[in-house]
Amino acid sequence: MTSTTDAPLAAMWIGSPLRGAFRLVSYLLLTIIALPFHLLALALRVRPVVRWLPVFYHRMVCVILGIKVKVNGQRSTVMPTLFVCNHVSYLDIEVLGGRIPGCFVAKAEVATWPFFSTLAKAQRTIFVDRRSSKTSNSRDEMLKRLDTGDNLMLFPEGTSSDGTRVLPFRSALFAVAQLRRDERPIVVQPVAISYTRLDGIPLGRYWRPLFAWFGDLDLVPHLWQMVCLGETEAVVTFFPPVDIDRLGDRKKLAEYCFQQVSAGVQSANAGRPDLLPSLDQPALDSAGATPRP
Repeated sequence: MTSTTDAPLAAMWIGSPLRGAFRLVSYLLLTIIALPFHLLALALRVRPVVRWLPVFYHRMVCVILGIKVKVNGQRSTVMPTLFVCNHVSYLDIEVLGGRIPGCFVAKAEVATWPFFSTLAKAQRTIFVDRRSSKTSNSRDEMLKRLDTGDNLMLFPEGTSSDGTRVLPFRSALFAVAQLRRDERPIVVQPVAISYTRLDGIPLGRYWRPLFAWFGDLDLVPHLWQMVCLGETEAVVTFFPPVDIDRLGDRKKLAEYCFQQVSAGVQSANAGRPDLLPSLDQPALDSAGATPRP
Protein backbone atom coordinates (compact mmCIF):
# COMPACT_ATOMS: atom_id res chain seq x y z
CA MET A 1 0.00 0.00 0.00
CA THR A 2 1.19 3.47 -0.74
CA SER A 3 -1.42 5.43 1.19
CA THR A 4 -0.15 7.83 3.82
CA THR A 5 -2.97 6.76 6.09
CA ASP A 6 -1.25 3.48 6.90
CA ALA A 7 2.15 4.97 7.76
CA PRO A 8 2.48 3.04 11.04
CA LEU A 9 1.74 -0.22 9.24
CA ALA A 10 4.27 0.43 6.51
CA ALA A 11 6.97 1.95 8.69
CA MET A 12 7.51 -0.95 11.04
CA TRP A 13 6.06 -4.20 12.28
CA ILE A 14 4.95 -4.37 15.90
CA GLY A 15 3.31 -7.25 17.67
CA SER A 16 3.72 -11.01 17.89
CA PRO A 17 2.83 -13.32 14.97
CA LEU A 18 2.51 -16.18 17.47
CA ARG A 19 -0.04 -14.17 19.44
CA GLY A 20 -1.86 -13.35 16.22
CA ALA A 21 -2.07 -16.98 15.15
CA PHE A 22 -3.33 -18.05 18.59
CA ARG A 23 -6.01 -15.37 18.55
CA LEU A 24 -7.22 -16.23 15.06
CA VAL A 25 -7.46 -19.95 15.90
CA SER A 26 -9.31 -19.16 19.14
CA TYR A 27 -11.67 -16.83 17.29
CA LEU A 28 -12.46 -19.45 14.65
CA LEU A 29 -13.07 -22.14 17.28
CA LEU A 30 -15.43 -19.88 19.23
CA THR A 31 -17.31 -18.99 16.05
CA ILE A 32 -17.60 -22.62 14.92
CA ILE A 33 -19.05 -23.56 18.32
CA ALA A 34 -21.40 -20.58 18.78
CA LEU A 35 -22.77 -20.14 15.26
CA PRO A 36 -24.79 -23.42 15.04
CA PHE A 37 -26.48 -22.71 18.39
CA HIS A 38 -27.42 -19.22 17.23
CA LEU A 39 -28.76 -20.44 13.87
CA LEU A 40 -30.81 -23.10 15.66
CA ALA A 41 -32.23 -20.48 18.03
CA LEU A 42 -33.12 -18.34 15.01
CA ALA A 43 -34.88 -21.24 13.33
CA LEU A 44 -36.83 -22.07 16.51
CA ARG A 45 -37.43 -18.37 17.26
CA VAL A 46 -36.03 -18.60 20.77
CA ARG A 47 -35.84 -14.85 21.32
CA PRO A 48 -33.80 -14.78 24.58
CA VAL A 49 -31.04 -16.84 22.93
CA VAL A 50 -31.22 -14.83 19.70
CA ARG A 51 -30.93 -11.61 21.70
CA TRP A 52 -28.25 -12.50 24.24
CA LEU A 53 -26.01 -15.14 22.62
CA PRO A 54 -24.46 -12.53 20.27
CA VAL A 55 -23.70 -10.32 23.30
CA PHE A 56 -21.85 -13.20 24.97
CA TYR A 57 -20.10 -14.05 21.70
CA HIS A 58 -18.87 -10.50 21.07
CA ARG A 59 -17.64 -10.17 24.66
CA MET A 60 -15.66 -13.39 24.28
CA VAL A 61 -14.17 -12.11 21.01
CA CYS A 62 -13.03 -8.98 22.85
CA VAL A 63 -11.34 -11.18 25.45
CA ILE A 64 -9.63 -13.22 22.72
CA LEU A 65 -8.43 -10.08 20.92
CA GLY A 66 -7.23 -8.45 24.12
CA ILE A 67 -9.70 -5.57 23.98
CA LYS A 68 -10.56 -4.10 27.37
CA VAL A 69 -13.72 -2.02 27.20
CA LYS A 70 -14.17 0.98 29.48
CA VAL A 71 -17.76 2.21 29.69
CA ASN A 72 -18.92 5.71 30.60
CA GLY A 73 -22.59 6.47 31.20
CA GLN A 74 -25.46 3.99 31.12
CA ARG A 75 -26.97 2.08 28.23
CA SER A 76 -30.64 2.67 27.56
CA THR A 77 -32.76 -0.23 28.79
CA VAL A 78 -35.80 0.95 26.84
CA MET A 79 -36.66 -1.48 24.04
CA PRO A 80 -36.47 -0.64 21.28
CA THR A 81 -33.70 1.96 21.28
CA LEU A 82 -31.91 3.33 18.25
CA PHE A 83 -28.22 3.51 19.24
CA VAL A 84 -26.35 6.08 17.13
CA CYS A 85 -22.56 5.66 17.09
CA ASN A 86 -19.47 6.83 15.26
CA HIS A 87 -17.69 4.20 13.18
CA VAL A 88 -13.94 3.58 13.48
CA SER A 89 -13.26 -0.05 12.65
CA TYR A 90 -14.64 -3.54 12.17
CA LEU A 91 -13.76 -3.89 15.87
CA ASP A 92 -16.74 -1.65 16.64
CA ILE A 93 -18.98 -4.66 15.99
CA GLU A 94 -17.30 -6.66 18.76
CA VAL A 95 -17.05 -3.78 21.23
CA LEU A 96 -20.62 -2.51 20.79
CA GLY A 97 -22.14 -5.94 20.19
CA GLY A 98 -20.76 -7.05 23.55
CA ARG A 99 -22.56 -4.21 25.32
CA ILE A 100 -25.81 -3.80 23.37
CA PRO A 101 -28.35 -6.53 22.58
CA GLY A 102 -29.61 -5.74 19.10
CA CYS A 103 -29.01 -5.69 15.37
CA PHE A 104 -26.56 -3.64 13.34
CA VAL A 105 -27.27 -1.47 10.33
CA ALA A 106 -24.42 -1.86 7.81
CA LYS A 107 -23.62 -0.77 4.27
CA ALA A 108 -24.71 -3.16 1.54
CA GLU A 109 -21.11 -4.05 0.61
CA VAL A 110 -20.73 -6.01 3.88
CA ALA A 111 -23.25 -8.54 2.56
CA THR A 112 -20.70 -9.55 -0.11
CA TRP A 113 -17.71 -10.08 2.21
CA PRO A 114 -16.69 -13.74 2.56
CA PHE A 115 -17.20 -15.21 6.06
CA PHE A 116 -18.06 -11.88 7.71
CA SER A 117 -21.27 -11.61 5.69
CA THR A 118 -22.38 -14.96 7.17
CA LEU A 119 -21.85 -13.65 10.70
CA ALA A 120 -23.60 -10.38 9.89
CA LYS A 121 -26.63 -12.15 8.45
CA ALA A 122 -26.76 -14.50 11.44
CA GLN A 123 -27.11 -11.44 13.69
CA ARG A 124 -29.91 -10.19 11.41
CA THR A 125 -27.93 -7.20 10.21
CA ILE A 126 -29.86 -4.75 8.04
CA PHE A 127 -27.90 -3.86 4.90
CA VAL A 128 -28.40 -0.35 3.60
CA ASP A 129 -28.06 0.20 -0.15
CA ARG A 130 -27.14 3.84 -0.85
CA ARG A 131 -28.82 3.81 -4.24
CA SER A 132 -31.97 5.91 -4.04
CA SER A 133 -34.10 3.17 -5.59
CA LYS A 134 -33.18 0.79 -2.76
CA THR A 135 -33.15 3.19 0.21
CA SER A 136 -36.86 2.79 0.96
CA ASN A 137 -36.46 -0.99 1.35
CA SER A 138 -33.74 -0.51 3.97
CA ARG A 139 -35.80 2.10 5.80
CA ASP A 140 -38.84 -0.16 5.84
CA GLU A 141 -36.80 -3.02 7.29
CA MET A 142 -35.41 -0.74 10.01
CA LEU A 143 -38.92 0.44 10.86
CA LYS A 144 -40.13 -3.15 11.01
CA ARG A 145 -37.37 -4.17 13.42
CA LEU A 146 -37.96 -1.21 15.72
CA ASP A 147 -41.70 -1.80 15.64
CA THR A 148 -41.19 -5.38 16.83
CA GLY A 149 -39.02 -4.23 19.74
CA ASP A 150 -35.50 -4.88 18.40
CA ASN A 151 -32.70 -2.46 19.27
CA LEU A 152 -30.78 -1.13 16.27
CA MET A 153 -27.15 0.06 16.14
CA LEU A 154 -26.67 2.69 13.46
CA PHE A 155 -23.46 4.25 12.10
CA PRO A 156 -24.81 7.47 10.54
CA GLU A 157 -21.43 8.64 9.19
CA GLY A 158 -21.99 6.21 6.33
CA THR A 159 -18.37 5.01 6.47
CA SER A 160 -15.57 4.54 8.99
CA SER A 161 -13.31 7.41 10.04
CA ASP A 162 -9.70 7.64 11.19
CA GLY A 163 -10.77 7.60 14.84
CA THR A 164 -9.50 11.15 15.43
CA ARG A 165 -12.65 12.97 14.38
CA VAL A 166 -16.27 12.16 13.69
CA LEU A 167 -17.63 12.59 10.17
CA PRO A 168 -20.95 14.45 9.69
CA PHE A 169 -24.03 12.37 10.40
CA ARG A 170 -26.43 11.75 7.54
CA SER A 171 -29.79 13.06 8.68
CA ALA A 172 -31.66 10.86 6.19
CA LEU A 173 -30.76 7.81 8.29
CA PHE A 174 -32.59 9.37 11.24
CA ALA A 175 -35.95 9.13 9.45
CA VAL A 176 -36.66 5.91 11.37
CA ALA A 177 -36.65 7.95 14.60
CA GLN A 178 -40.00 9.35 13.43
CA LEU A 179 -41.63 5.97 14.10
CA ARG A 180 -44.02 5.93 17.05
CA ARG A 181 -44.86 2.90 19.22
CA ASP A 182 -47.82 3.16 21.58
CA GLU A 183 -48.01 6.83 20.58
CA ARG A 184 -44.46 7.47 21.83
CA PRO A 185 -41.39 8.32 19.72
CA ILE A 186 -38.48 5.90 19.37
CA VAL A 187 -35.76 6.37 21.98
CA VAL A 188 -32.41 7.45 20.46
CA GLN A 189 -29.13 7.15 22.37
CA PRO A 190 -25.87 8.70 21.12
CA VAL A 191 -22.82 6.48 21.69
CA ALA A 192 -19.14 7.36 21.20
CA ILE A 193 -16.40 4.78 20.69
CA SER A 194 -12.63 5.37 20.72
CA TYR A 195 -9.54 3.18 20.79
CA THR A 196 -7.28 4.94 23.26
CA ARG A 197 -4.43 2.77 24.53
CA LEU A 198 -2.12 -0.04 23.46
CA ASP A 199 -0.49 -1.94 26.32
CA GLY A 200 -1.38 0.96 28.59
CA ILE A 201 0.30 3.60 26.40
CA PRO A 202 -1.97 6.34 24.97
CA LEU A 203 -2.44 6.17 21.22
CA GLY A 204 -1.68 9.34 19.30
CA ARG A 205 -2.92 10.29 15.85
CA TYR A 206 0.01 8.49 14.19
CA TRP A 207 -0.79 5.08 15.72
CA ARG A 208 -4.57 5.23 15.58
CA PRO A 209 -4.69 3.56 12.11
CA LEU A 210 -3.51 0.37 13.83
CA PHE A 211 -7.15 0.05 14.92
CA ALA A 212 -9.04 2.46 12.69
CA TRP A 213 -9.90 0.85 9.34
CA PHE A 214 -10.80 3.51 6.80
CA GLY A 215 -10.02 4.93 3.38
CA ASP A 216 -7.97 2.60 1.16
CA LEU A 217 -6.52 0.39 3.90
CA ASP A 218 -6.57 -3.28 2.88
CA LEU A 219 -8.62 -5.44 5.26
CA VAL A 220 -6.49 -8.60 5.48
CA PRO A 221 -3.09 -6.96 6.24
CA HIS A 222 -4.79 -4.58 8.67
CA LEU A 223 -6.59 -7.43 10.43
CA TRP A 224 -3.39 -9.49 10.72
CA GLN A 225 -1.42 -6.58 12.17
CA MET A 226 -4.22 -5.86 14.65
CA VAL A 227 -4.49 -9.41 16.03
CA CYS A 228 -0.73 -9.47 16.63
CA LEU A 229 -0.82 -6.40 18.88
CA GLY A 230 -0.96 -6.38 22.67
CA GLU A 231 -3.86 -5.31 24.91
CA THR A 232 -6.10 -2.55 23.62
CA GLU A 233 -8.37 -0.18 25.53
CA ALA A 234 -11.64 0.87 23.93
CA VAL A 235 -13.75 3.60 25.53
CA VAL A 236 -17.52 3.51 24.99
CA THR A 237 -19.57 6.48 26.18
CA PHE A 238 -23.35 6.30 26.45
CA PHE A 239 -25.03 9.70 26.46
CA PRO A 240 -28.51 10.34 27.91
CA PRO A 241 -31.28 9.09 25.58
CA VAL A 242 -33.35 11.58 23.61
CA ASP A 243 -36.15 11.40 21.04
CA ILE A 244 -37.27 13.33 18.01
CA ASP A 245 -40.05 15.12 19.91
CA ARG A 246 -37.50 16.74 22.21
CA LEU A 247 -35.30 17.91 19.31
CA GLY A 248 -37.96 18.90 16.79
CA ASP A 249 -37.01 17.08 13.57
CA ARG A 250 -34.55 14.52 12.22
CA LYS A 251 -31.99 17.13 11.11
CA LYS A 252 -31.83 18.64 14.57
CA LEU A 253 -31.70 15.14 16.08
CA ALA A 254 -28.80 14.19 13.79
CA GLU A 255 -26.90 17.38 14.64
CA TYR A 256 -27.46 16.89 18.39
CA CYS A 257 -26.21 13.29 18.25
CA PHE A 258 -23.22 14.39 16.17
CA GLN A 259 -22.23 17.03 18.72
CA GLN A 260 -22.54 14.58 21.64
CA VAL A 261 -20.58 11.82 19.92
CA SER A 262 -17.89 14.23 18.71
CA ALA A 263 -17.39 15.48 22.27
CA GLY A 264 -17.17 11.88 23.50
CA VAL A 265 -14.50 10.96 20.95
CA GLN A 266 -12.51 14.12 21.67
CA SER A 267 -12.66 13.48 25.41
CA ALA A 268 -11.59 9.83 25.15
CA ASN A 269 -8.75 10.52 22.68
CA ALA A 270 -7.40 13.32 24.87
CA GLY A 271 -7.84 11.38 28.12
CA ARG A 272 -9.88 14.34 29.37
CA PRO A 273 -13.15 13.21 31.01
CA ASP A 274 -13.78 16.85 31.93
CA LEU A 275 -14.49 17.52 28.24
CA LEU A 276 -17.51 15.23 28.29
CA PRO A 277 -21.01 16.69 28.24
CA SER A 278 -23.01 15.76 31.32
CA LEU A 279 -23.94 12.07 31.45
CA ASP A 280 -26.33 12.65 34.37
CA GLN A 281 -29.19 14.34 32.52
CA PRO A 282 -32.65 12.84 33.16
CA ALA A 283 -32.96 9.71 31.06
CA LEU A 284 -36.14 8.38 29.48
CA ASP A 285 -38.15 6.02 31.64
CA SER A 286 -39.01 2.43 30.76
CA ALA A 287 -42.05 3.57 28.79
CA GLY A 288 -39.95 5.93 26.70
CA ALA A 289 -41.22 9.11 28.35
CA THR A 290 -39.11 11.96 29.65
CA PRO A 291 -39.53 12.44 33.43
CA ARG A 292 -41.16 15.77 34.19
CA PRO A 293 -39.28 18.19 36.49
